[in-house]
Amino acid sequence: MGYYIEVERGVKLYVEDIGEGIPVLMVHGWPLDHRMYEYQAALLPACGYRCIQVDLRGFGKSDRPWHGYNYDRLADDLLAVMQALQLNQVRLIGFSMGGAVVTRYMSRHRGFGVNQLILIGAATPRFTPTSDFPYGTPVTEVDKLIKQAYTDRPQLVTSFGEMLFANPVSQSLRDWLRDQGFAATVHSMACTLYSLRDSDLRADLPCIHVPTWILHGKLDRVCPFPLAVQTQKGIAGSKLIPFERSGHGVFYEALPEFNSILLSILAPSSTP
Repeated sequence: MGYYIEVERGVKLYVEDIGEGIPVLMVHGWPLDHRMYEYQAALLPACGYRCIQVDLRGFGKSDRPWHGYNYDRLADDLLAVMQALQLNQVRLIGFSMGGAVVTRYMSRHRGFGVNQLILIGAATPRFTPTSDFPYGTPVTEVDKLIKQAYTDRPQLVTSFGEMLFANPVSQSLRDWLRDQGFAATVHSMACTLYSLRDSDLRADLPCIHVPTWILHGKLDRVCPFPLAVQTQKGIAGSKLIPFERSGHGVFYEALPEFNSILLSILAPSSTP
């Protein structure tokens, strides 16, 4: 079932809500939308989970306001969804930029309603390096992406899709993911790139006090594996699960292994 939830006056997010049982809230990455979790959404309801997928503002079928693309506002949007659906005991999942958004949610809203966190190829704790954080994508490279968003967005989306995987995948799959990027707006893509470039989540990590798993491809070219190592160090008791032969798109590239691990994590008795 798909519907819209108003997260602030005049701004509604699109939500897919499938199945019954333990709620699993899934947040997509840049510049994709809820459809990236298609192969998880086809599995989880059959295993007793309520699979809730949300399109962040400016992406997919959600509204495209001019404002609100920083992590604080995106985290507030998730809170509005949680409250509207009266969710609790939620398994919260975030991929790539979505991993950064759910991390900010856990800090900013003290993990309201969440009892388990899963970060997949997350853009945490920083996407870009600083003098005291030598990991990630150089600021100059992100600036090039922002410029390209305003000058040749189709090529930007296509080029990004080519970085998702470390191994060959079908052209049809690449086209499908590219079409998700095309559903976003120039403005939302550029503004969230600024958020990726400038946000620092190192102080957010110690605020996470629920069981946390970090799933990350060792061959990730978008969010290099050292980011996962630093994220694991910052979240007390968290567990890092590496996928040795996968790149950024581990949710598809290691599909059978990924889904099996995901189900084992979601099991009620699972602990890191």
